[in-house]
Amino acid sequence: MKSFDQLRRVVVVGAGLAGVATAIRLLRFAREPVQVVLLERRPEYRNAGVAYQRESNHWHHVFNIQAGRMSAFREDVDDFIRWANHEADRSDWPADWRDHEFSESGPAPRRIYHDYLEDRLAEAVREAGEGVTLVEADGEAVDVDVFDDHAHVVVEGLAMPAGSPATERALLRADHVVLATGLETKYPAFASEVLDHPAFVRSPYSPSGIQRVLGVRGDGVVAIIGSLLSAYDSATLLLRRGHEGAIHMISGSGLTPRTYPADHRHQVLELPPPQLLGDTYEGREEFIRRFREEWDRACALLTREHPDVSPVVVTERVAKSWEPYLPAILERIPTDELRALLDGYGTLLAVLRVSAMAYTTDIVDAARGENGQVVLTTGRVRHVEAADSGKLVLTVVTPDSTTRTIEADLVVSNFGRETNYERADSKLWTSLLRKKLAVVHQRTGRGVEVDPCGRLLGPDGAPSGPISVVGSPREGDEIVRNGRTGAFTFNLAAIKNHSVEVAATTLHRIESCFDERAVDVAEALSRAADPELREAATRSVDLEVRRMATRPRDERESLALRLEGDLGHVRDLLARGAATPPSDRAVRFAVSSAATTKLTDLSVTPRELRTALGLEGSVEPVG
Repeated sequence: MKSFDQLRRVVVVGAGLAGVATAIRLLRFAREPVQVVLLERRPEYRNAGVAYQRESNHWHHVFNIQAGRMSAFREDVDDFIRWANHEADRSDWPADWRDHEFSESGPAPRRIYHDYLEDRLAEAVREAGEGVTLVEADGEAVDVDVFDDHAHVVVEGLAMPAGSPATERALLRADHVVLATGLETKYPAFASEVLDHPAFVRSPYSPSGIQRVLGVRGDGVVAIIGSLLSAYDSATLLLRRGHEGAIHMISGSGLTPRTYPADHRHQVLELPPPQLLGDTYEGREEFIRRFREEWDRACALLTREHPDVSPVVVTERVAKSWEPYLPAILERIPTDELRALLDGYGTLLAVLRVSAMAYTTDIVDAARGENGQVVLTTGRVRHVEAADSGKLVLTVVTPDSTTRTIEADLVVSNFGRETNYERADSKLWTSLLRKKLAVVHQRTGRGVEVDPCGRLLGPDGAPSGPISVVGSPREGDEIVRNGRTGAFTFNLAAIKNHSVEVAATTLHRIESCFDERAVDVAEALSRAADPELREAATRSVDLEVRRMATRPRDERESLALRLEGDLGHVRDLLARGAATPPSDRAVRFAVSSAATTKLTDLSVTPRELRTALGLEGSVEPVG
């Protein structure tokens, strides 16, 4: 086994959205030389992941949310719109999009996000500090061995840099490891006999999946397993290419996405906390009764006090306003009951919390209805088998236990993600769980246990070593810590915050200019009663926020110089009356930690955050 050892190194496992976003933050935040290795096991998904890869998304696949919410940086909310309108290379775009003027509330094709992330990563490399470098590597991380202050990542097929000759099995020494492994795919046991059948599409977001959907007979019958956003993508693709055959959408919930209003803008409203529990938890039935009662009351209150809010997004506003209150409520629900509630109502909560763009929903909804081309069936697919005709036959069991069959020329499976990591088809997660470096999230059974900074935890609740997690493996933690449910536990908004906190806390640990043990100094700064100290601390934190949010290297370095002077003043103020004056490293850690907290504030929208941080007009494009 070959070993690759050199300077201080952070290995990011996964080069999709979560991994790229974290790599960008590491490159921007780093003050000292560090090598960031961005490792991807499927080279074709680099800088995109499954969700945004060019050839895995047709031009008819658009983001389910508005283009104005797709910036990779919460503090620079208009960045994606600016890029799409002024920087993107449109030379190979189709006519429908080539001359399109992207707007905050309008649609945008998902496949262009690949180019956006690629451009922003390249920019971060160009503008990185001295000695701060990126290495893009191919290979599959299959294990991690942890030592006192570092780890070894075991990689199969390592090509470093990407595209160079591969090593069969190699060790990458890392001062820190970031796991950005993305969604795990659920195994469709009901279709085990037809997984390789040409009429069965297991991965609709793949080049072969797109080709099969586009290649089905124009009058063929198509069965789509699922009825939410992914299912609507497949149906939209069929309808926009003029498909004339019946399209069956089959799901256990029977729920479908609603449509955002044309001028929708994300907003956080304050509503009274929901009274979902009495003195004790009184059982599932009583909890659901209270939930429905409080939900109806909150919707009515919001409608009355905020008449400008579209009826379509009233539930989204209520769900968002309840998030700060949910952690304390969920803490009082027994584990078995909490898991059952999430399993039974998770899809409904997702539909209440998020809608989709009219570009996708209008054409599908218009084809639904009595005797419509799109037929929605509420039921579970029990079995899919091949017929002698070359078609596939689906056996569906409806909620009233009625069994029906559907014969289809093509079956598109949107069976969903695997939330239980003990069942994930992943060498890496299997090993981490077996070695007890990771443990399945105890309260929800979804994802794995992490601490507030995203560090991976073992069964004893202690960090497993220099390993952090971003994105979907943190689903359970997002539910109980931040009150987020459905796709909002691992969507772009969550990943933006994960990338900031993981990059910052990783550098706090490995850079010599920080003392991450100085938690007492950070606490003293946060609760300072001295007005002079509060003012100096606020000024320093604001400078650090601007430094972390700034893209051009020369501007970041200028801000860092200004910050150093202010840090000295803060240290002198903290030292007054103290037996042992805090070190420069301790004060720098305290200020940087406070800045990280401000950059990840969930109580406001990204646009409100930008204003609150004083960044209006201060974060300028590079060039």
